[in-house]
Amino acid sequence: MTTTGYLAVSIGLALIGVIAAFFVGRFTAPRRPKAPEGLTVADLMQRIVQDSHDGIVVLNHFGDVVLHNPRAEELGVVRNNRVDDRARKAAEAVRNSNEVVYVDVSPPEGTKGRQPAAVHAEVRLLTEGFTVVDASDESEAVRLEKTRRDFVANVSHELKTPVGALALLAEAVLDASDDQDEVRRFSAKIMQEATRLGVLVTELIALSRLQGAEKLPELSDTEIDVVINEALSRSKLAAESVNISITTDEPSGFVVPGDRSLLVTALTNLLDNAVAYSPPGSPVSVSRRLVDGHVEIAVTDRGIGIAEDQQGRVFERFYRVDKARSRATGGTGLGLAIVKHVAANHGGEVKLWSLPGTGSTFTLRLPAAATEPNPTLVPTGAGDSGGEL
Repeated sequence: MTTTGYLAVSIGLALIGVIAAFFVGRFTAPRRPKAPEGLTVADLMQRIVQDSHDGIVVLNHFGDVVLHNPRAEELGVVRNNRVDDRARKAAEAVRNSNEVVYVDVSPPEGTKGRQPAAVHAEVRLLTEGFTVVDASDESEAVRLEKTRRDFVANVSHELKTPVGALALLAEAVLDASDDQDEVRRFSAKIMQEATRLGVLVTELIALSRLQGAEKLPELSDTEIDVVINEALSRSKLAAESVNISITTDEPSGFVVPGDRSLLVTALTNLLDNAVAYSPPGSPVSVSRRLVDGHVEIAVTDRGIGIAEDQQGRVFERFYRVDKARSRATGGTGLGLAIVKHVAANHGGEVKLWSLPGTGSTFTLRLPAAATEPNPTLVPTGAGDSGGEL
C-alpha cells in the first residue's frame, strides 16, 4: 500500500473514532454494556450511523463529503457524493462560529423520484475542520401542522357565519319588538342558525374524537340491520320534507365489530348527504351485502352526481361540491369526513362511485364479525355499488 493509501486509511479510522465519540456523547448512559466479542465500540457506532433513520454526513473543511450513510442519499442531502449546497453553507457557518446551525434542506419542488416533502438538518462541529450534518424527515410533522392551521382557519370561518347571523337577527328582533309577526319571523331564523351552530359544534367534537383526541370505545358485535333502521329513523324527517322516499333491501342479520353510535352517525351522514344533493321526489336506496369477509352498506341516490376531479376531495373537512346547495340545506361540510374516519376506526373504508347528472353511490365497507353466515348463502346482487343506480 502506498503512503497515500495509508494516510487515507488513517484519516478514515480517525473519523470513525471521532463519530463514535460524538454519538456516544449523545447517547451516554450511566452504565455501558461491553461490546460483543470481536466488535469494537467504533464498529458498533459505525453500524448505528449506517442504520440510522436520520441522514448522517461528515464534511471536511472544504465542504467535501468524507463519510455518509445510505439514509442521507434517500433524504436527498447527498447526491452524486456531493452534499446539498444549503448544508454545505451551513457547515461553513458552523466552522466560523462554532455554533449549531439548523437548516431546511427539503428537496426543491418538482424533484423527480420519491423524495420526502420536508427535510430539516442540524449541523454542528465534529472536530477541528470537520462538521456533521444530521438530517431528518419532517414531512409528517409539517403535514400535520399545515392540516392544523387549515383546520383552525376553516373552523373560524364556519363558526363566524352562524355567530354573525345570530347577532344580526337578535338586533333585528330588538328593533321589531312592537311587531309580533316580525319577532316570530326573526326568532325562527335565530332558532335555525342556533341549530346549525349546534350541529357544527357537535360534528367538530365527533371529528376530534375520531382523530384521536380521546380514546374510542371498545368495539363489540353490532347488528347492521339495527344500525340501518336507526339511521333511517334519523333521516326520515329531512327526506319527507322534500318528498324523497328511502327504500331498503331485506334484513340480512349481518354483524360487525363496531361502535353502534358511531356507525349510526356515519350512515345517517350518508343518508342526509344523499337527500341534500337529490332533487325533490327522487329515490334514495340503502342496500347491504357480504363480500370477501366484509359487510358493504351502499347508499345510492339519483342526485346531481360528483365530477371525477372532485371525487377525491369530498371526504376532506369543509369541502362542498355545491356550496350554494350546502348553505341552503345547512350542511357543515364535515359529514363525509366523519364517515371516512368512522370507517377507518373500524378497520374499513368508504368508497364512492358517481356520475354527474346520474347520481352517486357511497359504500361503507366494514370487516364482518366471525359469526357471519356463510357468504355462499347470501345474495351478492343487492346493493352493488359498481354503478347500477
